Amino acid sequence: MSEINHITGKQLAAARTLLGLGQVEVAQLANVSAPTLRRMESSKGEVEGMKNNVSAVIRALETAGIEFIDGGVRLRDPA
Repeated sequence: MSEINHITGKQLAAARTLLGLGQVEVAQLANVSAPTLRRMESSKGEVEGMKNNVSAVIRALETAGIEFIDGGVRLRDPA
């Protein structure tokens, strides 16, 4: 799993968008509320929020095929 201390709100939003998912869908996958995800995505700099919620969102996005890379995101190679 990615180091949560280095993931930004913009990366979360970009990952969700890259997957073509809405905030409600990702929130459901991560078992957090949509307002919680909205607050995380609007964080300036590193994601703010309860560590377990941030970890759950990152894990859900990674399970869906996202790789968090230095300052960005990409789809994991399906191979």
